[in-house]
Amino acid sequence: MTGADTEPDQFPGAPHPRAQTALFGLEAAEHEFLDAYRSGRLHHAWLIGGPQGIGKATFAYRAARFLLSHPDPASEAVRRATSLAVDPAAGVAAKVAALSHPDLAVLRRAPAGEKKAASTIIPVDAVRRALALFSSTAGNDGYRICIVDSVEDLNVSSANALLKVIEEPPPRALFLLVAHAPGRTLPTIRSRCRRLLLRRLPVAEVENAVRSLPAPFGDAEAAVLARAAELANGSVRAALGLMDAHTIALVERVRALLQGLPAADPAQVHALAEEMTGREAETDFNVLLSTTHDWIAELIHNRAGEGPAKLARFVEVWDNIARAARETQILNLDRRPLVLTLFGELADAARRARAA
Repeated sequence: MTGADTEPDQFPGAPHPRAQTALFGLEAAEHEFLDAYRSGRLHHAWLIGGPQGIGKATFAYRAARFLLSHPDPASEAVRRATSLAVDPAAGVAAKVAALSHPDLAVLRRAPAGEKKAASTIIPVDAVRRALALFSSTAGNDGYRICIVDSVEDLNVSSANALLKVIEEPPPRALFLLVAHAPGRTLPTIRSRCRRLLLRRLPVAEVENAVRSLPAPFGDAEAAVLARAAELANGSVRAALGLMDAHTIALVERVRALLQGLPAADPAQVHALAEEMTGREAETDFNVLLSTTHDWIAELIHNRAGEGPAKLARFVEVWDNIARAARETQILNLDRRPLVLTLFGELADAARRARAA
């Protein structure tokens, strides 16, 4: 699939999560979900949380295929199952991949059309159309399933429309909500979901996941893949974006500057900012942002025991930068001031953390 026809929730050139039947490094989550299903008391809404690119959507589609294939939790097939895997050649797998299964609804940003750009949110009308699924009875007395990928793409109106059905779900309804930042999900939705937190993948599992993909990812040079997996911070999606020497070098350069805060070399920061100008630098700019986000996430995780007083400023800086980055991209503004502001504010956050 080319970049032009890549869907909004898909990494360019890689299979879409609904077509990816392999899952790596998430065995504990599979067993938890499978045990809940076998018990006959499967919670009607699951908030599948964790960092972007670790397999949350892949897990949601995998769980949906399993339940659609095995509508009876007391069946022998379910009792003997050791994972949520379904034969890729099965009819259910093909229907899920084609989004044509009558008992599955998917809420996501709409792909680009001939005259329309890809959507940036999941609108309320899309939620209402998808939830019409629950006004009918599922085939084989099985589950009717709605996957939301992701809850961050819901606006206030669409989130509230979804909430109404989650609050009073019809029988044998299942909602699988993908959340990159589950703590920021609407509290009223969060409180009605069972949470399933997926962890960042070990480096070896990131490598295995990339190797399972078709070219150009699966046949990448061993050294490039190993370094990409090491820098990806447990995210397969991040590793896919690092599969060339230029990107790896940029990530290492940005991380070195971040590690030097609050005393990062001003000349190097200015040189980096100069390189972020022009349309051709858009990919590098996105790499800079994602690398900074991952660095802040790692810092907060590693220093969580120091308390919020030392770390809150880092979260505030990232929120401000992410908002400014969206405006910069939408309005096609000069990226240099944003890069300088990013390092300046993070340096201030580092100084405050030392003084606290």
